[in-house]
Amino acid sequence: MNITFPEQSPHYDANRLVLTFPAMAGAMTVECAITAEALEDHFGAASLREADLRGAFLAHRAAIERAAARLIEATQSDAITLHSGYFRMYRDSDDAAKGRSQ
Repeated sequence: MNITFPEQSPHYDANRLVLTFPAMAGAMTVECAITAEALEDHFGAASLREADLRGAFLAHRAAIERAAARLIEATQSDAITLHSGYFRMYRDSDDAAKGRSQ
């Protein structure tokens, strides 16, 4: 599946405490979201303030989009949310794979 991410600024959703951003999976539009907790825990956001969340997102956009693409591939859903636990799971599996290859 060809997954692309338009170059748009993420949208801050204060009710859900997430940043949302679009993806295209073939002809389907996918609403992607990443939680403030994930941005704080894994990407260095200093607080829940919108400016801090946006800064962390923009600094790590490529890694966030790779994670979103993995989740879109796995779920085939038109809406995904990246939670902190998702990044822990992939970090742990990536660390294990590196350990096996050394």
